[in-house]
Amino acid sequence: MSAAGSPRDRRIALPALSLAAQCWGDEGLPPLLALHGWLDNAGSFARLAPRLAARHHVIALDLPGHGHSDHLAEGASYHWPEYVRAVLAAADALALDRFCLLGHSLGAGIASMVAAARPERIERLWLIEGLGLLGDDGTHTLQRFRDAMAVEPAGKRLRTFASVEQAISARTLATGLPADQARPIIERAVRAVDGGWQWRSDPRINRPTPMRLAETQIHALLAGIEAPTRLLLAEPATSYLPSGPMQQRAECVRDIRVTHLAGGHHLQLEHPESVADWISGRK
Repeated sequence: MSAAGSPRDRRIALPALSLAAQCWGDEGLPPLLALHGWLDNAGSFARLAPRLAARHHVIALDLPGHGHSDHLAEGASYHWPEYVRAVLAAADALALDRFCLLGHSLGAGIASMVAAARPERIERLWLIEGLGLLGDDGTHTLQRFRDAMAVEPAGKRLRTFASVEQAISARTLATGLPADQARPIIERAVRAVDGGWQWRSDPRINRPTPMRLAETQIHALLAGIEAPTRLLLAEPATSYLPSGPMQQRAECVRDIRVTHLAGGHHLQLEHPESVADWISGRK
């Protein structure tokens, strides 16, 4: 690893597809598998991972359909059990019998479910802006199901950007993520094509989920987490992670500590030193 914290690229061959990863730290150190958020990629940890590399071999995956990883086969869907299976298959391929897990947003939800599915394999669990999956109180169940079953528009074309800078600007406008924080994600999220740059991610990731779990089901799954768990939440609370329901979820996990940090949703990019201190136990 260079002094600037440049990662090593890695391919992980699974039975049905190949995943990409970026790695930091010596391979002899305790392994830490890092999972990014929705429409992000391993670049989400570009600022944080070098600060963890003295203590951990950090392996930041590109989830299926994201970054440089393969897309799922035609007809497959990007539902959370498929992500969980892919993460466990990657851990098997890497010969990680027991490892630490770090997740952000969607990645935190997936990490939660991995820890619930295979508690004997998870040493510690660090979650940033997420605990469990997006739930459903029943209010929008029917419309969500109808939307998901609707026929996809035919011939939809990917947008072409004139430059990487334009793609960064588009992400900033869409999400409010500052350009300097978006850069490591977007540089990994685009590919050169004739006339400019296009997204690498599978467009099917944007399809609505037909069914979400009820909150009671999510609570039951979270109760299966056995690893010491630390949850870091942005302050003020992100709109889709309201404090009340998040506290109820946290109460389902037997060994959890919840910490709040002033900032936005991508805390690991906004405050990498503070997040590294939180992971190391200094905060």
